[in-house]
Amino acid sequence: MTKLVKKRSKKAGLPPGALVHIGEKKARELKITLIDYDESHFQEREIKKIEECFIFKGQPTVTWINVDGLHQVEVLEKLGECYGFHPLMLEDILNTDQRPKMEDYGEYLYIVLKMLDQSAKNNDIVTEQISLILGPNFVISFQEREGDVFDPIRERIRNSKGRIRKMGADYLAYALLDSIVDDYFIVMEKLGERIEFLEEELVTRPTAETLRVIHQLKREMIFLRKAVWPLREVVSGLERGESTFIKESTRIYLRDVYDHTIQVIDTIETFRDMVSGMLDIYLSSVSNRLNSVMKVLTIIATIFMPLTFIAGIYGMNFKYMPELEWRWGYWVVWLIMVGIGVFMLIYFKKKRWL
Repeated sequence: MTKLVKKRSKKAGLPPGALVHIGEKKARELKITLIDYDESHFQEREIKKIEECFIFKGQPTVTWINVDGLHQVEVLEKLGECYGFHPLMLEDILNTDQRPKMEDYGEYLYIVLKMLDQSAKNNDIVTEQISLILGPNFVISFQEREGDVFDPIRERIRNSKGRIRKMGADYLAYALLDSIVDDYFIVMEKLGERIEFLEEELVTRPTAETLRVIHQLKREMIFLRKAVWPLREVVSGLERGESTFIKESTRIYLRDVYDHTIQVIDTIETFRDMVSGMLDIYLSSVSNRLNSVMKVLTIIATIFMPLTFIAGIYGMNFKYMPELEWRWGYWVVWLIMVGIGVFMLIYFKKKRWL
């Protein structure tokens, strides 16, 4: 299960801006891909050395540099020196426990958000920090591992579909944001199916495993809220901000991303309420089942109390008892005991205790 808080002990005592990777090493090897395009030009290549990207700085075309893997700090240092990135921003990129945010550094915008996915092994929600740097003619994205939801965007750029090749770097940044937020809905749908299945199990046959799953879902809801809730402020800041990097034509599309973000947040809040109510339902179901068992045992004990009393009287070893010498005594006692049992069952049935 994903940790809610990552350890930051590596940073203890270091000066501000010290570049230390905080988080798991999720990529075996660093992979850098570059896409450079405009309306009539396109090239895509995999970069072996980060210095190969530097020749695209200042070009009139739009350049998208994607870095998969954050464990090689020296690559980030060289990229920061070339583009003049602030050390504190580079430090935030390496700290993979960042809250989604947007910061304006004047010459570029820095955006942090979370990409969500669901593990195929145990259905746990997996998160990955995505860092975007938006400049006048470039977008640089940093991911913790290889594999993302950006393949449709790459296809649109390759095939010149839509308006992405006609727009600037701000539209590319919007497209990346929109792709990540749209993927949230897929995660929400799968999570909703899990909650519906758990509700049915909770009503019919709750077990100790059901309680464990409920606690796991509550933890995931807290995790999702932490990852998604601040994104509303990020998109709102991009839409309503005064940055010159965001054109007015792109702000309309950012408004649509903002609406989608609100829908995701509302869905998460709904799921949180449902999961919180499930714990009460589980406790009520267990309590009701226990009450039913105790009710049956109480009725059985109540029926046998007078029968035990009669059997106790005639089980005493006194020499002189009036019924001991009676020929029909045994069968009469049996008849009385059976009659008492039948009478009590009928009485309980009329009272709707059975």
